Amino acid sequence: MVAQRYRLPRGLGGGVLAVTAAALVAAAVGGCAATEEPAPPPDPAGAVRGAADALVRAGTSKASTAMEMAAGGTRVTIRGEGGYDFRRRTGHLRVVLPKDAAGASEHRPITELLTPGALYMKNRGAGVPADKWVRVDTTVLDDGNLVTGGATDPGAAAELLRGAREVTYVGETELAGVKVRHYRGVADIGAAAKLAAPQLRGALAAAAKGFTTDAVPFDAYLDGDGRLRKVRHQFSFSNQGRAVAVASTTLLYGFGTRVLVTLPDGRDIYAGKVEV
Repeated sequence: MVAQRYRLPRGLGGGVLAVTAAALVAAAVGGCAATEEPAPPPDPAGAVRGAADALVRAGTSKASTAMEMAAGGTRVTIRGEGGYDFRRRTGHLRVVLPKDAAGASEHRPITELLTPGALYMKNRGAGVPADKWVRVDTTVLDDGNLVTGGATDPGAAAELLRGAREVTYVGETELAGVKVRHYRGVADIGAAAKLAAPQLRGALAAAAKGFTTDAVPFDAYLDGDGRLRKVRHQFSFSNQGRAVAVASTTLLYGFGTRVLVTLPDGRDIYAGKVEV
């Protein structure tokens, strides 16, 4: 910063007045323009509802998931890593289960393949041979695979926002070095099911029937292109008479990455009964 000195004309007191040019500029513009919060978007609900379409335009992305479950004073977190193709509605995740309550045993990671209407899982456990896959019809699950797989299908997480209502703009923040806009609201599962892409409509329709309430609180973070970067849904449902609270977080990044999903051969799919 350079201070410029100006000599006052005779008759105005004489002497020398030291003036900081930067201060003059700041005074001229009110001194606060650089720290003002960006203007809120004119239609917060519209921005959130359009996030799924923005992801389809993006094509693919990497995905990280975290699902926190709390019941009867016990809280566990299941984490997943993988990728998703928002045009084909297919993806893959490597899901890591937590240790047992005693912390004594490690579970093998579960490989999940996400497809329209079906979830494929390897290393499912519960009597399933280690080299076999389990196929689950997501259109008949009570939660539409929003919870069952231990990770919310990234496509379903985005499509659920089509039913957004009571949306407010929280403000601008930074997520992994990217400026994003933070929105908060409630998603209506039934409304989302009617507006969802055909490939995911059946699963969301099943969830609309299975959950005790259609209202799902959420926090969504959109980048400058309207793409969903992070979403946190809070689900609540009844399991054998106990109330279960689930917070599911999906992070999307690395847009344009190659996502390859190869379905297992029919001979490798377990034909026995599996408890979901």
